[in-house]
Amino acid sequence: MATRSISGVPESITKDLKLKGFKIHTLPETVNLSVAHAVAHGRRDFYKMGLVTGNMTIYYGDKLLEIKDTVLFFVNPNIPHSIVRTSKKRKGYACLFTEAFIASRERKEIFQNSPLFRSDGTPVIRLNKEQAAFMTGIFQEMLSVHNSNYDYKDELLRNCIALVIHEALRIQPPENGLKYKNAATRIAGSFMELLERQFPIDNAGQPLTLRTAQDFAGSLSVHINYLNRSVKAVTGKPTSVHIAERIATEAKALLLYTDWSVADIAYGLGFEYPTYFNNYFKRVTGFTPQSLRRQKV
Repeated sequence: MATRSISGVPESITKDLKLKGFKIHTLPETVNLSVAHAVAHGRRDFYKMGLVTGNMTIYYGDKLLEIKDTVLFFVNPNIPHSIVRTSKKRKGYACLFTEAFIASRERKEIFQNSPLFRSDGTPVIRLNKEQAAFMTGIFQEMLSVHNSNYDYKDELLRNCIALVIHEALRIQPPENGLKYKNAATRIAGSFMELLERQFPIDNAGQPLTLRTAQDFAGSLSVHINYLNRSVKAVTGKPTSVHIAERIATEAKALLLYTDWSVADIAYGLGFEYPTYFNNYFKRVTGFTPQSLRRQKV
């Protein structure tokens, strides 16, 4: 069965992440455009936040984002992405950290529920000069603290990460952010988290197990009608639409970022026959799998 490849991360960064769960570094100011197409596939073990000035194109899941000037960007470990730099000059910082580093349940919920890290959210925040200067100060503080011998530096770094995220949300509030005020919103949030945690699909031999609203209701131990009412009330979209859109997003990523056959993609997404997948994909996206794949050539 096909498995999704995972591109390399510099060994020094990977080693630091495994040992400490956190790494921040300054980005090199010049890049060789002939080798600047860096692709990250598949499941990662870390989140990523970046503060970058420069021109580039980011492919994030099935989104294409043109970046100019200074931006914050956020990468979910479960969403494949690639970056194409279109200018030789750039500057900024990259901060990587594991979920285990975040430690507390309250902080983990920031990442699990934040639109900055969701597949349907906004991973890029454009900054004006004042905002860029403020964020630069935070990243420089993280760099200084990370290289220090301060006894409580991990806690300070966690606070800096949370500050970056909250400031990003303040600069660009989400259109449909989930606010946990009652049981319905908690159920809707649990559904969205459970849906997202199924992805990405790394092995066609281990297909999706939760594909219908009934599946999710059973896993969450609630009646399907209650789940459907809660999700629709909080998000404005039916449960089945969320599921269909997320499966379609993963299908697009597999078609665009891997060399899996359409049959392997179909099996990985839980379809019994490739024909069922073809019809489903065409109904949800308006394209056939083959026609979408041809667009990347």
